Amino acid sequence: MKIIRTTLNALLRTIIAILLIAFMAIVATSVSFIYDFDEPKPFSGPDIFNPYRNIDTVHCWKKANFHVHTRVKGIFNECEYWPAEVYGFLDKLGYDIVTFSNHNELTAHPFDSTLQVNVYEHGYNLFKYHKLVFGSKDVNRFDHLLPLFASQKQFQLWLLSKESDIIQYNHPLRTTGTSKSHMEKICGYDIMELDCGKSTENEFWDWALSAGHYSFGLANDDLHYPDRTTKIARRCNFLCTPSATYEDIKRCLLDGCYYSMRIPDYGNGDWEIKTDKNLDLPRIDNIGLCDSTIFISLSVTADSIKVFGQNHSTLLLKKESSSAEYTIQPGDSYARFTAYFPDDEVIYSNPFARYDARVSDSPIKPATHKVNIILTVLFNLTLTALLTILAALFYKTIIKK
Repeated sequence: MKIIRTTLNALLRTIIAILLIAFMAIVATSVSFIYDFDEPKPFSGPDIFNPYRNIDTVHCWKKANFHVHTRVKGIFNECEYWPAEVYGFLDKLGYDIVTFSNHNELTAHPFDSTLQVNVYEHGYNLFKYHKLVFGSKDVNRFDHLLPLFASQKQFQLWLLSKESDIIQYNHPLRTTGTSKSHMEKICGYDIMELDCGKSTENEFWDWALSAGHYSFGLANDDLHYPDRTTKIARRCNFLCTPSATYEDIKRCLLDGCYYSMRIPDYGNGDWEIKTDKNLDLPRIDNIGLCDSTIFISLSVTADSIKVFGQNHSTLLLKKESSSAEYTIQPGDSYARFTAYFPDDEVIYSNPFARYDARVSDSPIKPATHKVNIILTVLFNLTLTALLTILAALFYKTIIKK
């Protein structure tokens, strides 16, 4: 009986120690500014921003996937294949641009240094609040293990923006805690990752756009299993860019001249069918703005073409057509195209949005939320007190005993 009691006591102390360490880690990594968030304000102004204003048909379109994982040195791996092998899979499926965005690690291009893109996926928190960070020389390893509050998410974006060129907000539909309230508050990212779940609606994007937070959209595989037909070439983007060098990619991503796409698993496991179909996808032939009318023309007939606007409202629905146009009304803050095809492909355009050209070049605005100094001090003092209490408990129950 004594051995059993001793074993149970040791097990209990171990469990308590693990829990206390976990709580201390969560508290210690919860430090943040607390923001007074601006009220949601839809886009407004006499002018309409055209993300395709610089379209150049000579350079359109290059197929791209920016969210790709590979094998890395060390024991923590989310993919069995090295960068050169993953690139080989995607190259056969028609991808012209591939960037390797491993978690908290900058990955070298496997064979051409001129195509190097410094990008990594930031975040190892429990809620999967992840971001793609482009253009950093080093990895920022700070993260909130439990980012509960909008202020913490905004604080992370602020930190990352100080040392990067572009930030993408990753897979909102698969991020615990994504809510309309948070999407209306958080800003400071350049790109929203689209089509990141079963839904093709991208309603979370409209929550942010309707609040006046302009961002472009990319759809990526978030590739971990390049050898599975169900996991690879299910999302892609088409960029109007002269090359796959970082400077050209950066210029295009910040300019907006690209569109995103969902792709079915052609062939249901047949690689030959999948490859052939991926090399002949429906595409946008022309897209743009004339006066206050936006237009799109497609390479094949779509089942339907929708125009989404403020509060995820449907501004236009056109069926069985390869083209559509919509005149933006005085009450429309923005409009974006989504085209649905017979084989379940879906194309997403970047949004056209109102702005005032006399004030700025676009509706894109820097984060302007003010830091609430008093609440920031109180919040972080509370964390310090809580951490002190947890450390004292750990010492009393685990070390001193």
